[in-house]
Amino acid sequence: MNSADPKTQDYRPLAWIAAMALFMQSLDATILNTALPAISRSLNQSPLEMELAIISYALTVAAIIPLSGWIADRFGTLFTFRAAVFIFVLGSLACALSTNLDALVASRILQGVGGALMLPVARLAIIRNVEKSQLIVAWNLMAMSGLIGPVLGPILGGWIVTHASWPWIFLINLPIGIIGIIVVGKYMTNSYGNAGKLDWAGFLLFAAGLVTTTYGLDVIAENLANKSKAVILILSGIMLLIAYYLYALRAKNPLIPLSLLRFRTFNLGILGNLFIRISGSGIPFLLPLMWQVAFHFDAQTSGFMLAPIAISSILAKSVVTKILYRFGYRNSLVVNALLMAAAIGAMSRFTQDTPLWLYILIMMWYGCCISLMFTAVNTLAVCDLPDNLAGSGSTILSMMQQLGIGVGIAISSVVLALFREYFGQTENLVSAFSHTFLVSSLFAVFLAILMSRLHPEDGNNLRHRKSIKN
Repeated sequence: MNSADPKTQDYRPLAWIAAMALFMQSLDATILNTALPAISRSLNQSPLEMELAIISYALTVAAIIPLSGWIADRFGTLFTFRAAVFIFVLGSLACALSTNLDALVASRILQGVGGALMLPVARLAIIRNVEKSQLIVAWNLMAMSGLIGPVLGPILGGWIVTHASWPWIFLINLPIGIIGIIVVGKYMTNSYGNAGKLDWAGFLLFAAGLVTTTYGLDVIAENLANKSKAVILILSGIMLLIAYYLYALRAKNPLIPLSLLRFRTFNLGILGNLFIRISGSGIPFLLPLMWQVAFHFDAQTSGFMLAPIAISSILAKSVVTKILYRFGYRNSLVVNALLMAAAIGAMSRFTQDTPLWLYILIMMWYGCCISLMFTAVNTLAVCDLPDNLAGSGSTILSMMQQLGIGVGIAISSVVLALFREYFGQTENLVSAFSHTFLVSSLFAVFLAILMSRLHPEDGNNLRHRKSIKN
């Protein structure tokens, strides 16, 4: 390989660029949870009806991710990455300037467009320009920043709304993004690929189906009286997804290849990922609301109390591979899903007088469980895919992760709204939260049942690879 070959490029600059993108996304995804009550007061909204501010971002990312590879191939990695960061920063500024919930949601959608492109394009630049022997090191460097974001996010969000004002949780993205736009040109080339013809019809059907279905759930959460409107939206979304399936059966190069469905481990991995998110994505959303709205803790305290989840998740990474190798995927996932259900069930017993040490213990218990679940299910989904479908499988996995976040929070909001109506809007708010956690734990039980369908040998081929990555 001669010196002009782009594959001789040092992995570290590109890895740090990808790490910056992942850090901005992971920080933004977690910093908002503890700030929602403060934002709701400023926008004259109920803090229990602010879920759309989070759902809108996750759904936008899920819908746009399938386009990221085509856009990078068509316009080049450097141009696309810079445009993505610029859109993300512009969306962050718009969020900070929002004066009502509708404006905030629209700004979050703009943020999501940039967020959907940043990380996939940065990863693509690494794949195209870095030796394969350095990919694992580059990926690990990038992944660490993704683990730091969830630790700092809740703490920083709580501190900012306590000592400053909520717009600063978005404004902190501006200097990071501007530096990234300037610096990235020194290390990333504007490499192109074979863009081909984009499946616009498939994209519109699939994206519309995802958004319409999830928005229907949010309509119920906001106002239970809108059941008929919500049902129409949900059924319309399901019909659009069915229409995409029928379309993809005939399409030559569909957006999402249906040939992926031939692989049992991929199907179980994708379904498992969705159930993990449905069960677990509502937890970082529900806990700060319960602590601040029902228990009247301040935002800074709530932020610190969420940190043990992320810290234990990081610590658990060192033993996840050993557990999977020792007990196998099926046994590890079934037992871990039940432990996760028990941890979420234990949260239903939280009261204002629960000792701090018990809060921390249960938070860390849950963090360890979710860490193993994510690592195992993500690798399980792609372990049996051939090389020609690995890229599509990885894209679908990333999309389902974001979709699961949106659906998980929407379902948690609907369940909370139903229990609030049953127990009373204010008098028994603690009971409403408690029963919502119990329902969330049931999804983890369903996850255990789903994972029991794995074969004992599933995932064994990963033992011969160098590492298991998130």
